Amino acid sequence: MRVTRIAYSVQLNPGKYVALVEQARRLGRVRSEVWQRYGSINGVGSGLTDRQVRDRWLADGTHVQFAVLANAWKETVRDAMADIAANLAAAKVDVRRAINRRASDPAERKRMFTALKADQWVDNPFLSRQMRKHWKRGHNRTHDQIVVRADRYNIAVDGRGRLWLAVPGLEPRKMVKIPLTTTVAPTGTLRLILRGGRVEVHYQIDAAQMRSSQRPCGEATMGVDKGYTEALTDSDGQSHGEQLGALLTRESDRLKERNRRRAKLRSIANNAALRGDYAKAHRIKANNLGTIKRERQAARHRARVRTEIFTAVHEVVDKAATVIAEDLTKRFAGRKTLPRNINRRLAAWTKGVTAEALKNVSERRGSALVHVNAAYTSQACHRCGRLGRRSGDRFHCTSCGVVWQADVNAAINILHRAGDPDIALHTPHHKVKQILQDRTDRHRTRLPVQDSSPATTGRRAKHPNRSTTSNK
Repeated sequence: MRVTRIAYSVQLNPGKYVALVEQARRLGRVRSEVWQRYGSINGVGSGLTDRQVRDRWLADGTHVQFAVLANAWKETVRDAMADIAANLAAAKVDVRRAINRRASDPAERKRMFTALKADQWVDNPFLSRQMRKHWKRGHNRTHDQIVVRADRYNIAVDGRGRLWLAVPGLEPRKMVKIPLTTTVAPTGTLRLILRGGRVEVHYQIDAAQMRSSQRPCGEATMGVDKGYTEALTDSDGQSHGEQLGALLTRESDRLKERNRRRAKLRSIANNAALRGDYAKAHRIKANNLGTIKRERQAARHRARVRTEIFTAVHEVVDKAATVIAEDLTKRFAGRKTLPRNINRRLAAWTKGVTAEALKNVSERRGSALVHVNAAYTSQACHRCGRLGRRSGDRFHCTSCGVVWQADVNAAINILHRAGDPDIALHTPHHKVKQILQDRTDRHRTRLPVQDSSPATTGRRAKHPNRSTTSNK
């Protein structure tokens, strides 16, 4: 497994930065051309590899119009084709969900899954319709990146111990030398991202080299529930990443106030321009409506949030050899209308970062990550299984007459859901609710639980609960 590291430029000459910006702009045109030609179902080169695209461009002279070095545009083509492949894979995820909703026959579902995986979905009306619905033509908006192959750059250290990275420029045999803040030399293919007068050098290293990868995992099996005020709550009742909610709330309130002030200044600048006072409008836009400081503040906030979440996941893995969690990549929409202030805060709920951290840390430290269906785990009592009422961080069970901590109750339910024979990962939420209500009805009437019947056993074999397990 490989992880990404970032090195930054320091005291970069403005002339060098301008040259890199021009090179990135031209390579952005390369990306746009790739997406225009090959980024959709109707693309003339759909299914081609990046090498086949390069050979076509060399044959028809397309590469000449970009005015960049050969290795630069070839690496950009490779990178853009990889983005298109990832876009296609993301569309297939949505199509698989549509197949699960439509096909009830396991044989038919398997046949459609096989055709989708082999890209033989054109002749199937349903698959073709779903692919056209979910795989839309992409558009390139990346004009600030340069991909440098591993054998095309040099690393040198000056007399003061500062590290210099020399990358190809727009002219042959003329390198652009970039001073870096790090003392660890980047390796492998580099991705240079130009932001606010500074160069970010992204590169990958083997995760086994990281100190955190050497930490052993625990021995328990534990369920975890994602929250807002804290990153995770485990089934033992312990909270992890307790500063996450404060970070998100503080940043949300800061952005609200900053955007209010910026909107007022923008209105003043627009009114000045309407009056013909273009000098005032220009001064306001140049000095008060820039994006460099804003982007750096946003980057620092993202780094703090990632640190808080990854630290929380490490704390969970310190205790658990198997982590049971909901699939945070699934989308859901609530029916309840929330106030604007709460919606703004929940928009930065960082589900994607938490999903990435759980997968990344579990793989690196040798624990198993099991995804389960989390429907109604926050609304059912873990003791009696009946649906109750949640209010904030409290869960009221009307049957037991007990008030539980809501996140702890949900984490315990998620732990129990891993061995549930009736509720599989992709069971629709309305069926999950019906199953829970049937169980409470049987319990109320003292009827035997029929989870071990032959029909249930067959259903359990066809719909395994574990979807993503990484154990190394």
